[in-house]
Amino acid sequence: MKGPAEKTRGDIWVFAYGSLMWRPNFPYLDCQPALLYGYHRALCIHSIRYRGTPDCTGLVVGLDHGGSCRGRAYKIDPADAESTLDYLWRRELDTDSYVAKRLTLSLPKGRVTAWAFVANHANETQYAGNLTPDEAARRVARGLRRHFRRAPRIHLRRRGFGDFGQGCRLGRRVRSRFAPGARLRLQFFKQIIHRTAPFP
Repeated sequence: MKGPAEKTRGDIWVFAYGSLMWRPNFPYLDCQPALLYGYHRALCIHSIRYRGTPDCTGLVVGLDHGGSCRGRAYKIDPADAESTLDYLWRRELDTDSYVAKRLTLSLPKGRVTAWAFVANHANETQYAGNLTPDEAARRVARGLRRHFRRAPRIHLRRRGFGDFGQGCRLGRRVRSRFAPGARLRLQFFKQIIHRTAPFP
């Protein structure tokens, strides 16, 4: 799936707020901490591929309206632009759960415009919307895999991404759905469900 032809014009930046931070799988010239206003990181996407199936969906993060979100901005080499962005279009947009948008990011020394993948509200099958904490916990629990439980917690913690009470409460609900031996930690949800925080 190819994006718009104009996507490779000018300086090319990509905003990462989830797995792209620790598993970009593409070459880049620079990586900087970034702050996005107007969207927050939320568990708002029904996963039918990586963390679930069409019959048993999981729940994964997306950018939803309101608040702010800290992440990483990758600068792409123009020589790699076409192949890199075509890869990202296939990776992020193949199930129509996200929409690619050009958004303004604040970096430590200025602002840039970057591609970001935000939750597609028009996709009624995969946009989760405002779930109750119990329902969110149930869907997260059924879609979790060991590498997904660990990777966000480890990588977000190393990069200094924090959260407030909502994540802690949801974490307790999810943890209660696993056997005692399932080592799911509350920090994962504290870090994943991030709305606002000081600039890093």
